[in-house]
Amino acid sequence: MPSALITGITGQDGSYLAELLLEKGYDVHGMVRRASTEKFDRLEHLRDRITFHQADLLDQRSLVDALRAAKPDEVYNLAAMSFVAVSWIQPTLTAEFTGVGVTRMLEAVRETCPEARFYQASSSEMFGKVLETPQTERTPFYPRSPYGVAKVYGHHITVNYRESYDLFATSGILFNHESPRRGLEFVTRKITWHAAAIKHGRRDKLQLGNLDARRDWGYAKDYVEAMWLMLQHDRPDDFVIATGEMHTVRDCVQVAFDEVGLEWERYVEIDDSLKRPAEVDLLVGDAGKAKQLLGWEPTTNFEQLIRLMARADLDLLAK
Repeated sequence: MPSALITGITGQDGSYLAELLLEKGYDVHGMVRRASTEKFDRLEHLRDRITFHQADLLDQRSLVDALRAAKPDEVYNLAAMSFVAVSWIQPTLTAEFTGVGVTRMLEAVRETCPEARFYQASSSEMFGKVLETPQTERTPFYPRSPYGVAKVYGHHITVNYRESYDLFATSGILFNHESPRRGLEFVTRKITWHAAAIKHGRRDKLQLGNLDARRDWGYAKDYVEAMWLMLQHDRPDDFVIATGEMHTVRDCVQVAFDEVGLEWERYVEIDDSLKRPAEVDLLVGDAGKAKQLLGWEPTTNFEQLIRLMARADLDLLAK
């Protein structure tokens, strides 16, 4: 039975990845931070099948202890300060978790289990003010947020450890990926939840920032399969994971409100305070390399995804 350790296992991607690995017969271990109120909502149906280890990306010793206990064949580093907007409010903490935390994790792997295969969750936010469209593995980075800058560091340090210490260290440059398990602070889930809440009479408006921002949105369940495929490949490499289709925030609003049977213009208000200090206007990825080398392709398109999320939020709020 292969074993895997997932950092950030309580998040959207971590929960889907845990499901996938359990289906494939893995012994799944999850790294969790100590908190006064533990949040296992996304893992409630899996909790008795996962071994949890308390550790923190800010504490090197705890990472070594967790890896020694888990003895993983694969390590998926998904933990980070994952919300871009907060990275302007807490830029130093974002750098510590999302950037330097990757180095601590790689050092711990190098010390305890250098034969393990390592996956780093890189991000399309690294491209920021894009220098070419679509973005590929060779597109230069131009991050436009403290989060993006920290992700660039995490990405490059992973490449550096791969080349310096011959670690099997791979980075997945994932474009936006969503699901009903997405946090409410993320724009897609904010939209689908509010559409459902307005339908149920629990809210009367939705405030948004930039409706014209364009993104490449995919389904998180598809994207965690790509993570797994990267670690089954015969050599470590970096892969863009994306749908290749671009949609605006406005498109997301239109689909979500259509799914719940409402006219969106009556309920959506623009709030300039919600706009980013430095906007990322468009992101769209070319996943041709992943298709060619890993055989990966997305199975859920944008409209299917937003309708799926809106229906899930209608059901959630109906309860």
